Amino acid sequence: MEAKKIPVIETDEPSRINRKKDYFTKLQATMMIIGTLLISLIGGYFICDKFVWTDKNQSRLDEQIAYYEDMVSKESNNPENRINLGYSYHLKGRNDEAVKQLQIAIDLDKKNVGGYFNLGLVYNDQKRYDDALKQSKKAVELAPKDYKGHLLEGMIYRKLKMYKDSLASLEKANKLMPANTDIIFEMGKVAEDQGKVKDAEELYKKALSYDPLYKPASEALTKIASKDH
Repeated sequence: MEAKKIPVIETDEPSRINRKKDYFTKLQATMMIIGTLLISLIGGYFICDKFVWTDKNQSRLDEQIAYYEDMVSKESNNPENRINLGYSYHLKGRNDEAVKQLQIAIDLDKKNVGGYFNLGLVYNDQKRYDDALKQSKKAVELAPKDYKGHLLEGMIYRKLKMYKDSLASLEKANKLMPANTDIIFEMGKVAEDQGKVKDAEELYKKALSYDPLYKPASEALTKIASKDH
């Protein structure tokens, strides 16, 4: 990140105040962007299904949406602004609006991996699995060394009951990002969907060994245990 210059102290008080306002506006924008990235990285793709939004978080999300809506209105040809807005809409459950923004972002930059990946996420949430698979494949094509595209592809193959293809994609993701809880959990889901309950349990436990607070795996184990009784 480029270092910020230390503001020069001036005798002109109004000018100095305006500079401070500009500085804090830029700082707020930077923190908003960092917040979005942290949501993406920490939450993973499960955030849309598993994260419980509190009123406080909802308020922050509304502020995030308002911020990126303003950015899009100011820089309509910037694909990153539209991707961030589309992802924010997705977190809010406004998937139709998310699709619109992400499609525009892709039209603006045909090689933007984030556009395809996030559009795949949204289509998956809408159960448009064939469309989601196309987007995930494009993300993998553009960024073959990014595990997230392979992970998304594997997840969608599972939804399509194409288990062999799903595991192949997940194994690629696992080689790129070993010990990732999302990947291990998704492998467990493939095993469970195939009726391999013991294998699924082991994979869920493995995910929890890396992150004891990983909620999807603990919920999956609880669900399996409830079926045994």
